[in-house]
Amino acid sequence: MVRSVATSSASFTGFGHEALQFLVDLAGNNERPWFQAHKQDYERLLKQPLEALCVALADRFSARNIPLSADPARSPFRIYRDVRFAKDKSPYKTHIAASFPWVGEGTGVDEAATTPPASEGTARTGGLARIEGPARTEGTARTGGSLRDAGGYFHLSVESTFVGGGMWHPEPARLAAFRTAVLTRPQRVLEAIEEPGFVRVFGSVRGDQLKRPPQGVPKDHPQVELLKLKDVGFWRELTEEQIASPRLPDLLADTYAAALPVFRLLARL
Repeated sequence: MVRSVATSSASFTGFGHEALQFLVDLAGNNERPWFQAHKQDYERLLKQPLEALCVALADRFSARNIPLSADPARSPFRIYRDVRFAKDKSPYKTHIAASFPWVGEGTGVDEAATTPPASEGTARTGGLARIEGPARTEGTARTGGSLRDAGGYFHLSVESTFVGGGMWHPEPARLAAFRTAVLTRPQRVLEAIEEPGFVRVFGSVRGDQLKRPPQGVPKDHPQVELLKLKDVGFWRELTEEQIASPRLPDLLADTYAAALPVFRLLARL
């Protein structure tokens, strides 16, 4: 069972319209003097509610035996951007986010025993990528794991707010293990990703794909679309009404509970 973290001084009451307006204003004033002058607003409207959300989620995860870790000190990502190698030198992100790593059974893959079925031919970059969704966001989590491993993710921005998870730009051995599972144990994979509760909430697993099947995989392979995946992710959009509700932690817990079959599949690769 996941242990609950200590409760914070404030309970989660929702992200109000003021929180989204702060992100709008930050996008138009993305410079240190402005942020420093409005830092207390950021902490009141976004930072502290996100930490309270993590505390509430830790309680839900523990009560429902959902093996994800929510920690108010470690799950949230910092608002500060790493601009060392970026053309855009804006110092602050215009979204907030948190990661919830998988802490259940599953020890990952044996890299020495697994080789990828294909050479991608492209450089892999860290970060969270989506098709038909928000732009690339966080790289690695400050949670003892990373978004390249199985885990959950929450993202709030003016453009899109969503909850999801999976493996984003996983290490080659993990991606190879997933493709090997699709090729050698397709029924096990399909049972997880086609589980009715998962499909009802998320639809399907998605992510960036290769333009062509991996080397050695015929174009007419019945699972060719799964084999072309470079990410194995899933997500659902959230409305402004949902994120403003004090019941958001319950909604997120319900959402992650629906994803347990896929979390377990990825953790056991």
